[in-house]
Amino acid sequence: MRKLSELKMGESGVIHSFENDEIFLKLMEMGCIPGELITVEQIAPLGDPISISVAGYQLSLRMNEADSIFIAPKIDLNN
Repeated sequence: MRKLSELKMGESGVIHSFENDEIFLKLMEMGCIPGELITVEQIAPLGDPISISVAGYQLSLRMNEADSIFIAPKIDLNN
């Protein structure tokens, strides 16, 4: 299990859970729900914010927000 903030550009995973209950509702309203595939699309030159793809759209998150999302590895059923 890794945090979203630890993923590199182009890496994907599945949202597993949230560390911080205060930001939980805000992230859920933006489409960051457990079981949803999430991909890091871009990282700002200074590392903050990051651009992610989730639930079919692009979203920018601050690193402190990304640090509260736990990501499980993406399971590839084609192998």
